[in-house]
Amino acid sequence: MTALPQERRLVTAIPGPKSQELQARRAAAVAAGVGSVMPVFAARAAGGILEDVDGNRLIDFGAGIAVTSVGVSAEAVVRRATAQLADFTHTCFMVTPYEPYVEVAERLAELTPGDHPKKSVLFNSGAEAVENAVKIARSYTKRQAVVVVDHAFHGRTNLTMALTAKNMPYKDGFGPFAPEVYRVPVAYGYRWPTGPENCGPKAAAQAIDEITKQIGPENVAAIIVEPVLGEGGFIEPAKGYLPALREFATEHGIVFVADEIQSGFCRTGQWFACEDEGIVPDLVTTAKGIAGGLPLAAVTGRAEIMDAAHSGGLGGTYGGNPVACAAALGSIETMKELDLAARARRIGEIMKPRLTALKEKYDVIGDVRGRGAMLAIELVKDRTTKEPAPEATAKLAKACHAAGLVVLTTGTYSNVVRFLPPLVIPEHLLNEGLDILEQALADL
Repeated sequence: MTALPQERRLVTAIPGPKSQELQARRAAAVAAGVGSVMPVFAARAAGGILEDVDGNRLIDFGAGIAVTSVGVSAEAVVRRATAQLADFTHTCFMVTPYEPYVEVAERLAELTPGDHPKKSVLFNSGAEAVENAVKIARSYTKRQAVVVVDHAFHGRTNLTMALTAKNMPYKDGFGPFAPEVYRVPVAYGYRWPTGPENCGPKAAAQAIDEITKQIGPENVAAIIVEPVLGEGGFIEPAKGYLPALREFATEHGIVFVADEIQSGFCRTGQWFACEDEGIVPDLVTTAKGIAGGLPLAAVTGRAEIMDAAHSGGLGGTYGGNPVACAAALGSIETMKELDLAARARRIGEIMKPRLTALKEKYDVIGDVRGRGAMLAIELVKDRTTKEPAPEATAKLAKACHAAGLVVLTTGTYSNVVRFLPPLVIPEHLLNEGLDILEQALADL
């Protein structure tokens, strides 16, 4: 693991001169459509610290968008990936298979919810996983329609853009999109018209009614839901919503897909967020936190569903790359050895009360939500009207960045600040990061 002091240090303004030089090179060579949260270029990282090319050390509340949950240079990830690199980098599993792919599939069968027989197929990215979950569900059910929820994010490919709710920046100008995708309400407690207390059952009833009226359950191949919505604003569906959809799917032979790409692998304080209400999905899509920063994704599910696709119908040249598989085994080893699910819960115990106290102090915070180390604050112009405050959100994030704290914004209305610290972050950095956030709120 990289030896890097776990302390914030600012030696230049953010961004520093070397980052500015690299930014100029980037502007000349990299497509403008690729955005970045901060104009600083990373040089080293470890634990809860990112060090940039100018020597500034930043507290990391982003974890590469929930990817480096075990840290950016976890010993087991580095050790296993390095050993695999020395053996071979690639053969293509579809040409000559190798053990790490099989072992990752075995671990996923053990870790994902449910004790039924399971199988997996591995890919490179979350969008690929979701797209292939749709392929598998359609093959199994011989149906075409796919149901997703409002505020969903499932990726940037053509099909997953259709599944994604938010237009800008994910979909604008990129159509036409894939057909046979239908969107229903989600139980967004903070914004439910009659309040959060009855939101779960009401939203589920409305969603089921729309599926029944507009599509017909006999035509639905899959219902896809993030157990905690990510890009939509870290929305935790109100209690009762997911169980009702799960029951409806079972009743009508619909494949229920839990998109755990951002919420999985200990992030919410459980191995998978859907465990919170005892949901056992038919298929689970994973990526992000699975491999400690190397590109890997998976669809895992009931063996009879996973086996529905014909031989050769699933795969990809790089899917389940051996180095990425080795890294995933190291990541899972780290999560188990350090009990990072418990560590995520501890992060929540530290952060959520402080965020709630900030809500009491600053009217701009309309809602505090999330579980474990997947937390967020929603900013509003007025608590009564709940009008989103995207400008204040951007200003708050910029102030945090300038002070050396990496935070990410999100949400359908671009008015949510989300917190995704590495699960191995030292507690003193958590508290210091929250101090920076408080100062930035005071200065708004």
